[in-house]
Amino acid sequence: MTTISAKKARANFSEVIDQVRAHGKRVLVQRNGRDAAALVSVEDLRLLELLEDRRDIRAAKKALAEEARVSWESVKARLALD
Repeated sequence: MTTISAKKARANFSEVIDQVRAHGKRVLVQRNGRDAAALVSVEDLRLLELLEDRRDIRAAKKALAEEARVSWESVKARLALD
């Protein structure tokens, strides 16, 4: 992974994007010496989103398997939605 300053990223934005897009490089952008953002390829982003979706599905299945549930009627009453 390449690390560059925000100033350098701004000055060379087209070239940085080309490196990410064409070569699959990941670029970490720092502001004031601290990590601020990352540039990744669209393929990497889609993979990350897929992994997040799978994690969310596992968490939802686990929550549904738990015994303690609250009915919709109870939620509406508690929030005065009736």
